[in-house]
Amino acid sequence: MKKRSTSQSAPARRSLGEAGFFNIRVLIAALLCLAAVTVALFGMGAFSRAFAQAKGTNDNQSATNQDAPGTQTPDMLGLVGPAVVSNLRDLPYIPPNAETEERRLARYQFPGTGALPSAPETSSPRVQSLIKGLFQLVPSMPSPLLTAEGLSAAQACACAPPDSDGDVGPNHYVEAVNVAFGVFDKSGNPLSPVTTFNSFFQPLGTGTPCGTSQGKTDPFVLYDHLADRWVVSIAAYDSFPGNSFYECIGVSQSPDPVAGPWALYAVQIDPANPNQLGDYPKMALWNNPAPSGAYHLTVNLFTNNTTFNGVRAFALDRGSMLNGGPANAIAFTIPPAGLGDSYSLVPANFRTGTPPPAGRDEMVLAVDAAIPGATLTNVHGWLFHVDFVTPANSTIGIGANHTPNAEITVDPFVQAFTATTSNLVPQQGTTQKLDTLGDKIMTPVVYQNRSGIESLWAQQTVMLNFPNGPTAINWYQFNVAGGTFPGTPVQQQIFSNGNDGLFRWMGSIAVDQKGNTAIGYSVSSSSMFPGIRYAGRLSSDPLNDLGQGEATMFNGTGAQLATNGRWGDYTMNTIDPVDGITFFHVNEYYATTGSFDWHTRIGTFQFSAGPTPTPTATAIPRATPTARPRPTPHGRP
Repeated sequence: MKKRSTSQSAPARRSLGEAGFFNIRVLIAALLCLAAVTVALFGMGAFSRAFAQAKGTNDNQSATNQDAPGTQTPDMLGLVGPAVVSNLRDLPYIPPNAETEERRLARYQFPGTGALPSAPETSSPRVQSLIKGLFQLVPSMPSPLLTAEGLSAAQACACAPPDSDGDVGPNHYVEAVNVAFGVFDKSGNPLSPVTTFNSFFQPLGTGTPCGTSQGKTDPFVLYDHLADRWVVSIAAYDSFPGNSFYECIGVSQSPDPVAGPWALYAVQIDPANPNQLGDYPKMALWNNPAPSGAYHLTVNLFTNNTTFNGVRAFALDRGSMLNGGPANAIAFTIPPAGLGDSYSLVPANFRTGTPPPAGRDEMVLAVDAAIPGATLTNVHGWLFHVDFVTPANSTIGIGANHTPNAEITVDPFVQAFTATTSNLVPQQGTTQKLDTLGDKIMTPVVYQNRSGIESLWAQQTVMLNFPNGPTAINWYQFNVAGGTFPGTPVQQQIFSNGNDGLFRWMGSIAVDQKGNTAIGYSVSSSSMFPGIRYAGRLSSDPLNDLGQGEATMFNGTGAQLATNGRWGDYTMNTIDPVDGITFFHVNEYYATTGSFDWHTRIGTFQFSAGPTPTPTATAIPRATPTARPRPTPHGRP
């Protein structure tokens, strides 16, 4: 639950010649320094590890365990539906709901207690500094190919945050925000009026809050590139706390998200515990089990603002939903005892490379949301085995509490929140700060099978110099050959762009078909308005570094006020399925300083030129839709 309503360019490239003239003494000094670093690295075994990582080996496997089929007890749920929606242009307009929420639902509640510990020093800081100085590349991240205005508060709802999300297909870009979605061509031209989720899911009828205009929060969009279909979803409920919580899901029955038709479904979060809200839902496509795979859905469970009940993980019957037929879901609840200090599990999705091998189980990641300032060194991994033929054979995690299948040891990091708040990001012209969401792995987790090397890519927001900041992007690549979690990452980095003092947060990661990686994120400081940037690396760059540096997608021109710091909640970075190399990123910004008047921006970029995309059909551009009338927002009683 994420909303609150109220009444109210890339850096210039430099040639090597610009760096200075040749100096033999500098060269000799650099060689001596390099020799010293080499000796130190050999002493630590760093080179042997780097060489093994580069070759894609997985000789550092963790002790990945998995329960045998038939040893756990999944829930088998029937989905409500399907109902049918045809052309989006023909839907009647049903306005969104006004809602007030004072704070984000989190694993641990603020304010906390106790003294704030100091952040740790990472290992071998002198060696790391020497390596960085010797091998840092001249920043050459490409500029955006285009940026286009996405949806705004004026078109959707006067709420915060927008929960900006989107995905790209052969001919369309679909963006979702609280509490509406829009369809664009790939140049950013709108192809239909903005559609509220209340309008879209009304055909489901009065049996669930999905069909009674109660679509509230956490929209999600997924392009299914294997089937050339679209998936959209949103959480719906009458009230919170309450007793009726559902996820509303639409699956297109054609490649055209405007013309449709769409099959609509609703799944109750937990019929045995109807008072549990499914918060912060995340979805992913997985091609197993045969023959049709599953849509995976994870949610955090809350019964009120302070009571966390666990995580619910679903596998939705993708084959039935693609065919517009009756569908079921397999679900597990992972209780707090199985989660430890973690929540917000993120399932792996894939777009580029070879699909996961037959029989490969879905992989899910999370990190702890622990004591403020604590030094953390683990990423938790779960395997979700799904069997729609014999549901009782499905498993997730280990034992009755579904504890993680594996623990991956990573370099130390500190989560981006203190004992009293996660509103840490400064803005120009105001003392009001923004929420970092620095207590979780951010969506998406990316799976890529490239030339037989299977990897997971993930990232999160962390804090440097606790408790002062700034925040930074902590990203990972994990080798998961054979469906086995590793003991340590292939590579990882806390990216701060050379410790320039700016706050970076709200990231999303994507990997193109060449193995090049990019992360889009928000950036801000006390001397700049929140803006949108991205950074990346080529697959040939040295490990553990976004070696291509940083580029600006869009500069914000205003600060956000009086929204309890609620910003973004998530962003999305995805890959064009046509060429496999064009990144599409969507994120939030403010045009002028104010409250509940956010905008979103959609931008594209690529590392190298590819073939000219050949769409399968030509979309008909429409005039920019005029914002629909909105009800006067009001606070919840």
